[in-house]
Amino acid sequence: MIDWKNEAKKYEKDYLADLKDLVAIDSSRDIEHSTDDFPLGPGPAKALEKFLAIAKRDGFVTKNIDNIVGYIEFGTGDKYFAMLGHADTVPAGKGWDTNPFQMTIEDGNVVGRGTSDDKGPALAAYYGLKMLKDNNIVPNLKIRLIIGTDEETNWTGMKRYFEVEPAPELGFSPDAEFPLINGEKGNVTFETEFKGQELPGKNTLISFNSGIKENMVPRDAEAIIDTKNGKQIASDFEKFLLSVPVTGTYEINGQQLKLEMVGKAAHGMEPKNGINAGTYLASFLHQYELDESGENFIGFIADKLQDDSRANKLGLKYTDDIMGDLTMNVGIMRYDVQDGGMVNTNFRYPKGVTVEKIQQQLQDNTAYYGGRVELIDDMVPNFVSPTDPLVTTLMNIYKSQTDQQAAEPEVVGGGTYARMMKHGVAFGALFPGAEDTMHQANEFQSINDLLLAMSIYGQSIFELTK
Repeated sequence: MIDWKNEAKKYEKDYLADLKDLVAIDSSRDIEHSTDDFPLGPGPAKALEKFLAIAKRDGFVTKNIDNIVGYIEFGTGDKYFAMLGHADTVPAGKGWDTNPFQMTIEDGNVVGRGTSDDKGPALAAYYGLKMLKDNNIVPNLKIRLIIGTDEETNWTGMKRYFEVEPAPELGFSPDAEFPLINGEKGNVTFETEFKGQELPGKNTLISFNSGIKENMVPRDAEAIIDTKNGKQIASDFEKFLLSVPVTGTYEINGQQLKLEMVGKAAHGMEPKNGINAGTYLASFLHQYELDESGENFIGFIADKLQDDSRANKLGLKYTDDIMGDLTMNVGIMRYDVQDGGMVNTNFRYPKGVTVEKIQQQLQDNTAYYGGRVELIDDMVPNFVSPTDPLVTTLMNIYKSQTDQQAAEPEVVGGGTYARMMKHGVAFGALFPGAEDTMHQANEFQSINDLLLAMSIYGQSIFELTK
């Protein structure tokens, strides 16, 4: 019998070297530079190819599908067990103390974009699979580690995989937290659009920009106003900053006043963990008489979205006994005086709530401000019974390796590839009590935790395919 923890320790040096190479690739979605060869931009494709190159080096069968998804295969058979991870990341954003694409080791942690979400965990799952191969263990079920390249946005690659490849019998996604996620809320995104017009007011909103991804709480926000009252507004801004949990700066250039605000980024599945710079900046501007189109844009954010992660002001407050609260993240806010504005809202909803209900409430609340709501993407809730053999097997392995006998599976607001499988759950790699820095500046994860995850994954693959 393999001593899984000691076996994982043997791979530490090689694992960290491979992770360093993966982190060095900026693999955020880059449609601006997409080509026929790189449909999602060069970065995601390069990260996928690096994952597959690592596996080829170690003697695994690999396949690249259209440079948007690929898999690493071990074993034979018509049916198979799968692990679903991703090589893409959210953009680095601002606020890093180190180069986000140059992995560093600090106090026993690996620091860099993707170390926690999801390059570090997905690579740990790969090394768990490698343990079986290196120890000459032949599984009774074919195994695939499937790597997507667009998990942080539209799941383009993984959707393509399920179109052209047979679905796995069962599996897990190493892209969440331990002990185990057996339920994920629904995930729906809307864009509310506002018209622009060149009708100057006492204070004209020229532009407003905040946020880079729908599933991130915006750290930064910037607004430019054309005004004759720049000094007074700047003075008010300084006073405002004394009473709110954000920082900010301003710059006056003639009649143009630029305001910048800095909050705290966080994963959009729990907006309470962050401080939304965009909605705070809108709440400040809302006290002034703006031009009509600017006022509609700012008013909607300030009146209906600011500091309201449970969407109470939209009339959408809802809690399910098993799946918890409906949550709302205001991920992107854009405005230009000529072209108008857009507000992106992402809702994580439990069973008992429908997409139609959310959209109707959002439209009803935005009508006063002249907004038009468009559905962008939706994924329904996913739930696997805690008594299911897949859940009980993985939970028993987790308990045996961590000695956390009281651990129970959980339901979360995050969305992972697990929901694409008829019989799938999310499993690790963030341990209870560890700081969650996914989607934040200075993202990191403990090396010891990643090695323990590797050990857990190795035993899990063995138990589920023997």
